[in-house]
Amino acid sequence: MARSVKRLKAITVASKKKPGYYNDGAGLYLQVSKSGSKSWVFRFMLNGKAREMGLGSVLAVPLEAARKKADACRALLDAKLDPIEVRNADDQTKRLAKLQSLTFRQCAEQYIDSHKAGWRNVKQADQWLSSLKTYAFETIGDIPVQNVDETLVMNILQPIWPTKTETATRVRSRIELVLDWARARKYRDGENPARWRGHLDKLLPKRSKVKQVRHHPALPYAELPTFLSELRERQGVAPRALEFTILTAARISEVVNATWEEFDLKAKTWAVPGSRMKSGRPHRVPLSDPALAVLKKLQAEVEPGGFVFPGWKTGRPLTGMACLKLLKEDMKRDGFTVHGFRSSFRDWAAEQTNYPRDVAEAALAHVISDKTEAAYRRGDLFEKRAKLMKDWARHCAKVHGHG
Repeated sequence: MARSVKRLKAITVASKKKPGYYNDGAGLYLQVSKSGSKSWVFRFMLNGKAREMGLGSVLAVPLEAARKKADACRALLDAKLDPIEVRNADDQTKRLAKLQSLTFRQCAEQYIDSHKAGWRNVKQADQWLSSLKTYAFETIGDIPVQNVDETLVMNILQPIWPTKTETATRVRSRIELVLDWARARKYRDGENPARWRGHLDKLLPKRSKVKQVRHHPALPYAELPTFLSELRERQGVAPRALEFTILTAARISEVVNATWEEFDLKAKTWAVPGSRMKSGRPHRVPLSDPALAVLKKLQAEVEPGGFVFPGWKTGRPLTGMACLKLLKEDMKRDGFTVHGFRSSFRDWAAEQTNYPRDVAEAALAHVISDKTEAAYRRGDLFEKRAKLMKDWARHCAKVHGHG
């Protein structure tokens, strides 16, 4: 009986060269492969089936250590457990623990890296990382993502919610997205402590209650004709860009980055690609005759094929700051912003016309907030918007006596 176990000796293990299995007893075998490598194997029967479980290389597991591993396997069998399944479960637990030990910073960096290809603005990745570095990483950056909880999230948000509400809102949203991503990757489980609806909205006041939304100071629409009359007296690219911005009610960034290929002057249409729109969707802009006149004037003055409103540097567009400087310093409208002309247009459309609200909103390329309404909206109201922009141009030209 004594020979039934511990049959092998260390010197025997070292000397075996012939491929095959060498029994140490009680299910433990030395396996020598055809290539000459040696490893330990535990053989057993379970539910009438022969099973085999590797215990490691001879180089990594000495004889006595292999015997202890075999003893542990037999103990599991005595408890009616499959040693292979138990080991697989242990490995899975270890892998999960390793994944869940990833820090929030590591997860945030991976999230940004995996999503940035789909972001329309190349600067968005930098903005994401910058905001998290500034407000979140000090508190949760080096904490395992699994351990980020409500208390930690509130420690980040509470100090800046009253004074930097807009920034705090973006930070909260980004934390939520990173944690959702981590959960989808099995790096964490449980509820998302940064979720707003039904969670943080019960702990923090609504943004509108904390701080009034800052509106861009707008020139009253009644003063637009006089302003445009002064503007048209000025020469240069910046005055034309500002005039075109007003006539189209577009965002200044959309205007200054426009290229000639986006325009069909015969069809009186400007097709702004989605990559430059705030909504990310392409937008067709109907061009009134005065807006076309601006473009035709520029056609004779700037190089074809490039930017419609070129800047000082070759191959670069005009900047929005150039238009702001024109407005505030040159034209002495220090209390207003370029973006405010969109508000001037919106006020005029609401107070001086009978056009439906959705036509004016579509002219401003505002996204429909009602998801049900958006689902049923197929057209872009182009023909109606064309009439609206024609009337807007007529209003802007009143000072000249145009009808």
